[in-house]
Amino acid sequence: MATVKAFIRISTKKANDVNVRFRLSDGRNIQLFHKSELTVNSDVWDEKNQCIKAKVIFDTEKRITFNKAVIARKELLIDVYNANPRKDELTSDLLDIEIDKVLNPHKYFVPVEEEKQPTFFEAFDEFLAKRKISDVRKNNFKVIKRALQRYEVYKAVKHKPVTLHFDTITSDTLRDIEEFLCNEHQIFIDLPEIYKLFPEKRIPQKRGQNTINDIFTKLRTLYLWAIEVGKTHNNPFKGYAVEECVYGTPFYISIEERNILYKANLAKRPPLAVQRDIFVFQCLIGCRVGDLYKMTKDNVMNGAIEYVPRKTKEGRPITVRVPLNATALEILNRYPEGPKLLPYISEQKYNASIKDMFRLAGLTRMVTVINPTTREEEKQPLDKLASSHLARRCFVGNLYKQVKDPNLVGSLSGHKEGSKAFARYREIDEDMKKELIKMLD
Repeated sequence: MATVKAFIRISTKKANDVNVRFRLSDGRNIQLFHKSELTVNSDVWDEKNQCIKAKVIFDTEKRITFNKAVIARKELLIDVYNANPRKDELTSDLLDIEIDKVLNPHKYFVPVEEEKQPTFFEAFDEFLAKRKISDVRKNNFKVIKRALQRYEVYKAVKHKPVTLHFDTITSDTLRDIEEFLCNEHQIFIDLPEIYKLFPEKRIPQKRGQNTINDIFTKLRTLYLWAIEVGKTHNNPFKGYAVEECVYGTPFYISIEERNILYKANLAKRPPLAVQRDIFVFQCLIGCRVGDLYKMTKDNVMNGAIEYVPRKTKEGRPITVRVPLNATALEILNRYPEGPKLLPYISEQKYNASIKDMFRLAGLTRMVTVINPTTREEEKQPLDKLASSHLARRCFVGNLYKQVKDPNLVGSLSGHKEGSKAFARYREIDEDMKKELIKMLD
């Protein structure tokens, strides 16, 4: 096994700046020497520890920088030596050339016909530009890209530099990335400077296993694309299994609870009453909040709402048509002004308003949910969990309870046939169980 030692040569008794030299040894027969550009005053050189002496007056920052440079050069020598397929033919001069190629690659000729291979992150950007995915999914991929960029910086800070490349990522690399993602909320506390380079809108929170699974599902999609377009033949996911996500039974409000909310007296909170109407309207058409916010008066056609869910716009888009009942039409007629379908506010404020309106309407029953971080069952009041997606659940859950036909309900909710997400809405409730048991009479 090769080892490297750093040393200096002093030609006179007078202290002066000299170059740091390195000796690479591999057994008894191989001794290679490298003279670096690093210089140090011979009076402060610690021959035993191969660094600047600890007990001399010296600029602390410069001491740390110099000592790290010596360690980095040792590691470079080992890497260059181990990567050479003809070690027995290496000389000190040849070793110097190989080191210089790494340190000064611009000095060496690259044939014009040799196409520059894109870096991992350049290829990542190419994937986002060429792949037909929704803006929401594209933004999700960008979050993952920034997390991987922070991973590279983190490894460099820990003196174990990693440069991600499609050809060299292994299943062990994926497991190391997973460990980083699981601990990133703690790493942020210890090394906040990393997040100045690739910041997020909010500081990292502890990720649950479902979130980790979703990240690696998307990374696998990226890798399959890279293999498909010929950027690599390597597939690290052959040795890395992405876990299945674990979800609890979806909870939703009943038609009675929806009506209680609609009839609640919010006269003292007029802006909240407006958002209540929007939420109830969403309960009656079952769309995602992103699709709701894009709707205008033009989406109303012959007594129905027509729209193309943005999740299906790429690939095989479908048009969803939902007839409007009397309550939905009543709400629309209440807000005739402007081109927008309804007077929307930001999604964040909308979700906060939903929690307020549930509390004021007395919709605070306890529901059982799975904690996304711990994956443990816990009880939470309905008003604390209420959000815009609960309107979609209200629509799907109550329709399925009435007709028990997933394809018919899916045609109204915009779920694709066989959708795993839609399957979670089909949890049989207590009333449906009673109906089934009566069939045995």
